[in-house]
Amino acid sequence: MNFELSEEQAMLREASRDLLSDRAPIEHVRAWADRDEDVDPEVWRLTADLGWPGLCLPEAYGGAGQGLVELALVAEEIGRALGRGPFTPTAIVGRALATKASPDLRAEVLPTLAAGAGWATWAFAEPHAPWSLDGVRATARTDRNAIVLDGVKTMVQDAAGARWLLVTARHGGVPASFLVDRAACGVTVRRQQVLDPTRSFYEVRLEGVRVPPERRLAGGPEEIQRLLDEASVLRCADALGVMERMLELTVAHTKSRVQFGQPIGTFQAVKHACADMALLVHGARAATAYAAMAADAGADETSRAACAAASYVAAGTGEVAARALQLHGGIGFTWEHDLHLHLRRARADSVLYGDAAVHRDRLCTLLRRTPASASTPTSASASASASA
Repeated sequence: MNFELSEEQAMLREASRDLLSDRAPIEHVRAWADRDEDVDPEVWRLTADLGWPGLCLPEAYGGAGQGLVELALVAEEIGRALGRGPFTPTAIVGRALATKASPDLRAEVLPTLAAGAGWATWAFAEPHAPWSLDGVRATARTDRNAIVLDGVKTMVQDAAGARWLLVTARHGGVPASFLVDRAACGVTVRRQQVLDPTRSFYEVRLEGVRVPPERRLAGGPEEIQRLLDEASVLRCADALGVMERMLELTVAHTKSRVQFGQPIGTFQAVKHACADMALLVHGARAATAYAAMAADAGADETSRAACAAASYVAAGTGEVAARALQLHGGIGFTWEHDLHLHLRRARADSVLYGDAAVHRDRLCTLLRRTPASASTPTSASASASASA
């Protein structure tokens, strides 16, 4: 499979990296880590000018009509820069609305998302439950001319400033998605204290929240699982950016840190450790790119490719982080060193939208269903060139 970027894709990646390095450098990340605001409005406005919020939305609603590959390119740069903001959750909700919302609902919401005038986020995960359809326990019931939602959601990114919440709940015992106004009566939001200070996550409580029936999206479990797969691919892209930066920081450190009269990077054991990190980064790039391209192509192995990428990257992120910390020594975990922030982001990415165990379990289930093509996603992602 050819992973070479097109000219337009290369320009998108370059423009995204330039924007983040100029307007949201690591000093900016540190300055916002202790603030209550989810988003720097100036940076979000600049990303909207660059077209990020509408990147995957249909052109009819002000979007650019791009696919998961382009979203992954931006997500990678955001991870590399430890960027804040609701790019990923807005993209996920936007993709769901573009394909499964009614025409009226699309016309109401998508232009606002595309313009960056408001954002949306996905309320899926629940406390003490797996990040899968089996973990959805929130309920939705029909009451006269409305649907009533009850439940608790956790790890909802940038929920405080969101204009809309895409809530996944069981309606008639079957998982379904509902678009809820953040300001609706019965919706309460509480910020969570999490390991990763570079992003904001919230607990969202839904107590008798009434939504019109037309705010239920079409489709059922299969469509929600497909959205979860796409979210996992974008999480892989974010983690890939973090892994790349940790590798760069580590290589630079081994070149400058001197022990026994020479840089530690000249020692064979250190060289091997850095080489192992590089292999994990290249593997993560191949797996993520394959999963994104398979999704855009509507390939039969899309779900398997997403699970293979998510499980590999979730495990690989932790391994790269551990080696980076080992080679940096104690300074790598101090607040003053930038690696410390990347370690935290890496740990959060390893569990967001499901940890390695969740995706491996589902991958095994998918492989049992289709044994004839079982080797396609994993062998392709392992052997493909990582030139992108």
